[in-house]
Amino acid sequence: MATYNKRGYRTPKEKEEKVDATFVEETTSTIDESQSTTAGVFNTLDETANKTEAWVEKNQKYILGFLGTVVVLILAYLGYQKFIAEPNEQAATDDLFVAQQNFQLAIDGAKSQDSLFNLVLKGSEGKQGVIGIADQYSGTDSGNLANYYAGITYLNLKKYDEAIQYLEKFSSKDDHLGPIATGAIGDAYAEKNDANKALEYYVKAARANENDFTTPRYLLKAGQTALSINNKADALTYFTEIKEKYEASPEAQFVDALIGMAQ
Repeated sequence: MATYNKRGYRTPKEKEEKVDATFVEETTSTIDESQSTTAGVFNTLDETANKTEAWVEKNQKYILGFLGTVVVLILAYLGYQKFIAEPNEQAATDDLFVAQQNFQLAIDGAKSQDSLFNLVLKGSEGKQGVIGIADQYSGTDSGNLANYYAGITYLNLKKYDEAIQYLEKFSSKDDHLGPIATGAIGDAYAEKNDANKALEYYVKAARANENDFTTPRYLLKAGQTALSINNKADALTYFTEIKEKYEASPEAQFVDALIGMAQ
């Protein structure tokens, strides 16, 4: 069968897609630059790695020596904790238990009170007293607590310098025990007729770990001591604080009379 073309109709020629030579060149250039940059980065990393390896190789002896020292120190610390610190803590606790029993008997008003206090200090029943415990086991919790018992014991024996010496060595974050130890130093200075130092420590005790038990107690002592040296302004401040902040405390029951004396 014959095929006829319509008049005027021409078979369309396939369009030739023109590629922008400039685009190709730019793209190729960008790729080349990117590849070049990437290669440069890797070369830099390789150089750095090589330098690091060379440095490590050169200083290997010192590095191994340092690491060995660290390991030795760690093992020494663990050994100290296991074979020295823990046994010392237990030994100190055992000795302190006997001293605490004697201390409690003395505080409770047992006969021969001074003798019991001396046992607290020097030891009994084959156990060290608090002086020996504080000295031999100074790095333990029991050794620290022994300083407190020694200080309070000396205070009861009216040996105020020794009381101050041991109480100043004692440290505690306990809300009550820390302020009581500080206040006891104030008591020792008061017994030595050093009102200014006593006032200093009473104020420290009142401001340490403020609470409903020790704070009004030492505010009262601070106020009374301030009043004794005619420092009425400070005395009034301490008494007023008791009245306003600690009205439920035993110290607040008679503070109104003291406020009147300070005005």
